[in-house]
Amino acid sequence: MSSTSLRAPTREDAAGLDARDPLASYRDRFVCDSPSDGVLAYLDGNSLGRLPRTTVERLHEVVQHEWGGRLIRSWQETWLRLPRQVGDLIGSAVLGAAPGQVVVADSTSVCLFKALHAAAGLRPGRTVLVAADTDFPTDRYVLQAVAEQRGMAVRWLAPDPDGGVDPGVLEPALGDDVAVVALSHVDYRSAYVADLVTVTAMTHAAGAVTVWDLSHSAGSVPVGLDAATVDLAVGCTYKYLNGGPGAPAYLYAATRHHGDLKQPVPGWFGAADVFAMAADFTPATGIEQMLSGTPSVLGLIAVREGVRLVADAGMVAIAAKATGLTELAIALADAWLGPLGVTLVSPRDPVLRGAHLVLRHPEARRWSDQLAADGVIGDFRNPDLWRIGLSPLSTSYFEVWTAMDTARTVLAELMEERS
Repeated sequence: MSSTSLRAPTREDAAGLDARDPLASYRDRFVCDSPSDGVLAYLDGNSLGRLPRTTVERLHEVVQHEWGGRLIRSWQETWLRLPRQVGDLIGSAVLGAAPGQVVVADSTSVCLFKALHAAAGLRPGRTVLVAADTDFPTDRYVLQAVAEQRGMAVRWLAPDPDGGVDPGVLEPALGDDVAVVALSHVDYRSAYVADLVTVTAMTHAAGAVTVWDLSHSAGSVPVGLDAATVDLAVGCTYKYLNGGPGAPAYLYAATRHHGDLKQPVPGWFGAADVFAMAADFTPATGIEQMLSGTPSVLGLIAVREGVRLVADAGMVAIAAKATGLTELAIALADAWLGPLGVTLVSPRDPVLRGAHLVLRHPEARRWSDQLAADGVIGDFRNPDLWRIGLSPLSTSYFEVWTAMDTARTVLAELMEERS
């Protein structure tokens, strides 16, 4: 990205892309562009999605009527069914999963803990969990804890940190001692998209089962869990699904495994009869067995509103816009930021790239901090990365152009100070 002869897309080019964007109107369905928010460009939807306007309205209704008026009666009237109903919506709209395989419960960390224990239990006698040493910290911490608790070992893959796990990296680690392969579909740093279909097939051929973390893919790129015969998966809802800060996560378990699943946190909401209050725990026969304690009703309501927007727009259109937004950002980075020493970490091939981009520069921390102070919100990742998330439903092409224009000005000033 060092050539100064590259043509940068113009302000008019960006405006033209917005004019032709079939998803442009969705931006108005989020709380955006308030004069008082101090935000020039929000490029952190891969960490926390914007607030849907319908969420504000629906939460007010639930608080006033269902909680304030109906009180505990709302459990029987609507709330008890929410974990499965919202799970089915996520499954159909986002994950490519038939009904009865997705439930909304707990945090991503707790869902992953449950999924890993359940997956290991499907392969008794096998002693190894396979994962990537570049994965998100919580994933690694949870995996290590599950391995210790079950007397297993972790076989760490060491992919290129600027890429991700491809079949060639995985193959040498597979063997008849492997119980579970646990990977992220989209790498949280580089945005590399793993080959979910091929990796799942390789894992099955080795006699193991898969657990996928979909946190950075669901709502931004196609997934297709059923078609790929994935075993278990988890993911958060506060990124591209716009469920809000701390929103509950979801857990997918393929129907074929439901009769053999044993999760480590049994609770009354995972029982066959929630109100039996029996002396011994009898798990539900379906996906509800992966529930534990009382679900977060307000969180579930917010998740449902965010996912409804994704369902309405459709994943084909969303994925196409994710490609368009990242292509524009790359073109601008090549032309404007390359001469300032910035390099692209994320894959250039859109098939291998999620909806966020990672740029490397020695001054990334100061650059990111100053941009945030100027209203361009991305995030810094150690040691020298600026990461920007381009959420297709709420990010405009002009917003990307404005952000990159500001980014080159700020970085040029920082470099001048340094010299």
